[in-house]
Amino acid sequence: MFLALRDLRFARGRFALMGAVVALIAVLGVLLSGLASGLADAGISGLRALPVTHMAFDEKATSEQFSRSTVEEEDWQTWSKAPGVKRAEPFGSTLANAVVTQGAKKGEQVNLAVFGMAPDSPLAPSPGEGKGLEEGGAGIVITQEIADLGVAVGDVLTADKSEVRLKVVGLVDEAVSYGHIGVVYADLDTWRHLHYGLPGDLPEAARRQATAVALTLEPGAAVATVEKATATRADTKESTFGASPGYSAESSTMALIQGFLYAISALVVGAFFTVWTVQRKAEIALLKALGAPTGYILRDALAQVVAVLVGATALGTAAGLALGSAMIGKAPFSLSAPAIATSAGLLIVLGTVGAVVAVRRITAVDPLTALGAAR
Repeated sequence: MFLALRDLRFARGRFALMGAVVALIAVLGVLLSGLASGLADAGISGLRALPVTHMAFDEKATSEQFSRSTVEEEDWQTWSKAPGVKRAEPFGSTLANAVVTQGAKKGEQVNLAVFGMAPDSPLAPSPGEGKGLEEGGAGIVITQEIADLGVAVGDVLTADKSEVRLKVVGLVDEAVSYGHIGVVYADLDTWRHLHYGLPGDLPEAARRQATAVALTLEPGAAVATVEKATATRADTKESTFGASPGYSAESSTMALIQGFLYAISALVVGAFFTVWTVQRKAEIALLKALGAPTGYILRDALAQVVAVLVGATALGTAAGLALGSAMIGKAPFSLSAPAIATSAGLLIVLGTVGAVVAVRRITAVDPLTALGAAR
């Protein structure tokens, strides 16, 4: 008799209200997923773009490695000779403030996330405009994040403290950032001047230092011996993301909010169908009295649940995508197909789980109720 599916037609108002609630939760799920992806991109997209598999840090730097770690020239030389290591190169990272001293935005203050590397290294970017890095030229290659601030190829920036003049020689079309600050690429000497805040010639010791050793390892490479010999620790690129300023706190906060949203969705759906099942007690009892198996009635009720959840989630996801598209460029927001699919899938699955608990009451309905057993 398809009682549950007939209910969808005859109780349109109630199910429309429930569907609206589920759709709003789906909209929230899409927006939270986009915000989480956008915050992650703003925090670690610069690290993610590096063509490496591991980073070797000073073993004493157990947290905030990019600001606390220092490695020596002997370290990356030792790593480069180790078996299973395809490449081992010095890599520098620092945050700097600069002022545009020549260009259309003269006088504008700019925050920079400076990545230092050898100009002939595979780490060095290939600009879409201008030219690449040169050794000792104090030239930088900016990313689209910095270009969006009005900085262009040919502009000159002057760094605070060190007073180093940084000429923009190239532009990478990709928008990448580190710690919510646009990335610029520089040769190692320029990076060292910025990192130590030293004008003029660098001390000899500073010329032999970097933040980490950028590694490309073969699968299964044994690195314990090299780690012990160099007093460094090799972390996978993905595990270094947590060293980006604020990344771990932002990720855990967004995950907690999303977790509460999914839990609330399961409770809301479960509560609705609990009340609905109680209200349909007489009809369910009649079906049982006519000989309908309990399993059939359960499947019928679950079909109702899935129909409501799938339809409402699809509408809410579409609305969320429309709102999210309007937010791109105005907030740290990024639409990721896998994240949105996961959000919609979890809403349907957890909502169904919550409803299953409710519709299990069907098994306790006595068919004698339909024959007036209560009287």
